[in-house]
Amino acid sequence: MKKILSCLALTTALVLPSQSDAAGFYLQEQSTSGLGSSFAGEAAMARDASIVYFNPAAMTALDGRQFNSGVQLIVPTGSVTNDGSALAGVGGFALNGNSNSPYNPTPVPNFHFATPLKGNTDLWFGFSVSFPFGLENEYDSNWFGRYDSIKNDLKTTNIQPSLAYKVNDKLSFGGGIDIQKADVRLTQAVDLGPGNENSFSSFDGTDYTIGYNLGIFYQPTDRLSLAAHYRSQVRHDLKLTATTINEANVTVLADNGTQAELDLPELATLAAAYDLNEKWKVMGHVMWFGWSSFDSLTAISSTGTILQDLQQNYTNTFAFGVGAEYEHSDKWTFRGGVQYDQTPTQDGFRSTRTPDGDRTWLSVGATYSFNPSLSLDMAATYIDVAEEQVNVSRTQPTTRVANINATYDQDIQIISLGLNKKF
Repeated sequence: MKKILSCLALTTALVLPSQSDAAGFYLQEQSTSGLGSSFAGEAAMARDASIVYFNPAAMTALDGRQFNSGVQLIVPTGSVTNDGSALAGVGGFALNGNSNSPYNPTPVPNFHFATPLKGNTDLWFGFSVSFPFGLENEYDSNWFGRYDSIKNDLKTTNIQPSLAYKVNDKLSFGGGIDIQKADVRLTQAVDLGPGNENSFSSFDGTDYTIGYNLGIFYQPTDRLSLAAHYRSQVRHDLKLTATTINEANVTVLADNGTQAELDLPELATLAAAYDLNEKWKVMGHVMWFGWSSFDSLTAISSTGTILQDLQQNYTNTFAFGVGAEYEHSDKWTFRGGVQYDQTPTQDGFRSTRTPDGDRTWLSVGATYSFNPSLSLDMAATYIDVAEEQVNVSRTQPTTRVANINATYDQDIQIISLGLNKKF
């Protein structure tokens, strides 16, 4: 046990500083084996210790104490087209700066551990480190959408201790505490008048808060597994430093007492997995995202002045996934899946910070077992993001208005490796 805890502490220390990706606001990418089937039915799939994140109740179906650790390399690509952006008003001008892709390949690591408690195989403990929400992109400082955003960086680190109890051979309950840290950095240009049209504004801050998650795992027959999982909404009361610097590099605003609320959505999942025979398994899920809680990003100074009010008006969404898994031999297991994931963004409010569209996932994956206690997961995914328009207006301190009009055409590639160890 001392070796396990030392490994857990080391892995946690290595994982925590890493960055999340900007292609999706919610990052399902918390398991390599799950990625290989587009996370189809993941809450009902007790393949490895990553089930602690997706549904802690199902860790009672694992084959003894084990850990899982992996990394997903997310590679977004695409293009941004200027559709006539301009700074409107007296003395205004067209916005024509370059719009190179704002994304870079980014790793998303994760760590999961599960064990029955000593002397009681019906009571399990799990521990998970994940990065469930992430946003990171950076445009050129003179690009045409600079009055909406230049750099956007949101990273959430989630530490989840969990417990599960096996009521009988069919039914288990479980839940966990989500101890979450949010780090935010948002920057954009600001028009302060002639000679200072391209001044610079930034908001930097962090917050710690707590949420929870609950799950049920039910096996009515030896072949069928059913699951339900709920993850609570998490509210971060961000403590921000607001800074504005003019073109002469003079700081005209420095407020360490700025505050903003960041409401991350609640999630609910129904999942199922069915063994067709000794070789083939099929699985599927429906997920609901309570994105309507993310309605605005409003920064309020220490004196009560609204420094920035960005209406988001996200809508609640669903995701649907189906997949299959084939146990080829004692050494090799293959899997694949598809998922359709609705975007919460709406026309008229979609911004250059989160220029998202409906996503269609196509995934393949495999697990190679070196021996009964050690295996390697591999996965690759392609995500097609529907083409979407950004049409937003940002009122400047001069009362001129920056109208940002753009078309985004994007897709995402993901490759992943994961390691499983049983004790």
